[in-house]
Amino acid sequence: MINVGIVGATGYTGIELLRLLSGHDAVELKVVTSNSEKGKSVAAVFPGLRSHIDLEFVEHGSKQLESCDIVFFATPHATAMHYVQNLLNQNCKIIDLSADFRITNPSIWEQWYQEKHACPELLDIAVYGLPELNRSQIKDARLVANPGCYPTAITLALLPLIEHGLIDPEDIIADAKSGVSGAGRKAALATQFTEISESFKAYSVAGHRHLPEIIQTLTNVNSGSSVNLTFVPHLVPMNRGIFATIYVKSINQSLELQKYYTAYYAEEQFVDVMPEGSHPDTVSVRATNLCRISVHPAKNKSQPTVILSVIDNLVKGAAGQAIQNMNIMLGLEESTGLVIPAFIP
Repeated sequence: MINVGIVGATGYTGIELLRLLSGHDAVELKVVTSNSEKGKSVAAVFPGLRSHIDLEFVEHGSKQLESCDIVFFATPHATAMHYVQNLLNQNCKIIDLSADFRITNPSIWEQWYQEKHACPELLDIAVYGLPELNRSQIKDARLVANPGCYPTAITLALLPLIEHGLIDPEDIIADAKSGVSGAGRKAALATQFTEISESFKAYSVAGHRHLPEIIQTLTNVNSGSSVNLTFVPHLVPMNRGIFATIYVKSINQSLELQKYYTAYYAEEQFVDVMPEGSHPDTVSVRATNLCRISVHPAKNKSQPTVILSVIDNLVKGAAGQAIQNMNIMLGLEESTGLVIPAFIP
């Protein structure tokens, strides 16, 4: 069995890792950490995991982590970077679900996260963990930077168009909505029930931290040529899910964009390209590792083509994608532990 540790196992992403890994046939959870809950059992903190996980939380810096084959970091930004080097020295493989290793340029990272990066030298070895784009590099990686939730939904929606040069890369608009769990499991007035119920708002319009991550990935796909993206995130009163509506200008109105998506994702079991003109919804991917995409071609030159993309922010946007990356890194069947139908209702 493969020994697995989770650092920061009490946030929403950490809880989702616990839930999914508890049913994974090829791994054994050995260490789970939480500075706030150390000394308590997983079952005491999360009764829903009784009889599934028989472990106690230890602190983040526990030496027990050094015995793990692979360690997930489900911690706030600017946390993993203080622990990763030591674990790499102990031959642990790392999957970081925070943003500490997603941005390759440390100056850009420090600009957006307002902190000095503790180990910029590791940015060169970190592999961006979007399997549909970087599967071969993930396979041999020691450190994987798991993509953010918004970047996953938006990037998957745009990859076929950017890679084949089918749209104007200087004119892309992404209007995205997220459930409240995307804000994390912490007490904050803005995410209290009475503040968000019956409400709908945009935030970080001037610039969201996921923007440079998306632009970096799309620029690389676009052979290093610039990509201009207007990205506006919104908070909606639902627990989980991301819905991205993306507007692009096609360079040739006669092109059948649908066939490019169908071909591009033909072998991808976690990307579902729906029939042209479909309307995917977040409930259809809830608690799954799926991204559902649909194409709505422009009717004339003055209109944009619209791409719709939906994911569960905690699964394909976080924990599920991290496990998908783990399976690739360990040479396992990529879908192991992740073939789960959506929760209804």
